Amino acid sequence: MAGLQHAPAVLLERHGHVAVVTVNRPHRRNAINRTTAEALAETFTVLDADPSVRAIVLTGAGGTFSAGMDLRDFPVQGRPSVPGRGFAGFVQAPPRVPVVAAVEGWALGGGFEMVLACDLVVAADDARFGLPEVTRGLAARGGGAFRLPRRLPHALATELVLTGEPIDAARAAGCGLVNRLTPPGGALEAAVRLAQAVAANAPLAVAASVQVLRRSADWADDEAFTRQDEWFDPVFASADAAEGSRAFAERRVPVWAGR
Repeated sequence: MAGLQHAPAVLLERHGHVAVVTVNRPHRRNAINRTTAEALAETFTVLDADPSVRAIVLTGAGGTFSAGMDLRDFPVQGRPSVPGRGFAGFVQAPPRVPVVAAVEGWALGGGFEMVLACDLVVAADDARFGLPEVTRGLAARGGGAFRLPRRLPHALATELVLTGEPIDAARAAGCGLVNRLTPPGGALEAAVRLAQAVAANAPLAVAASVQVLRRSADWADDEAFTRQDEWFDPVFASADAAEGSRAFAERRVPVWAGR
């Protein structure tokens, strides 16, 4: 146990253009304290500055995604939030590239809010998701209260927020929250494959597309076409756009330069 407690709270691995970020506190069910939040924020800042990173997988060690805020460390360390990045150094300002959640076991409270801040979700079929904050005298202030109704039918999202009761992975997938289900133990491998499929595409186009996907939920149709131009005009003017057209005409795999 002592060895686990002194292990790095966050692990980083590379799989080509895909980075895998692992919350490494299995002895606390990967609950997030301030130290871990700061380590996650630092990790995502490093990845944001690395143009070779085209997609990220976020997961938890030891068969649990995350139990949310570490309530035992809260009285000493305070809220595990980082200015500008929010809870877990992540939910308020996700990285510039798509993030895939690989969920095993429980994703509770802030852990579920971390999932909701991801762009794609892969889950083991015995995974469970919940926002139990109201049962503890708290509220889902890490994005859960407003992101969940965007990802689930409003009535179901309201029920989960107000009762604190969890939802299983099969129902979450049926409602569109989970992209892919796997047998227990298979979420990380499947998430890396999904992230690699994303990372194989033109990096400028993917990064711009994910920004529009994240930002456009409240855009009115009469302004959406103009607002998306901020992100898409540079893509259409890029060397990669020309390369994609040439590769299509020449019937070969494109070689992306990221410019």
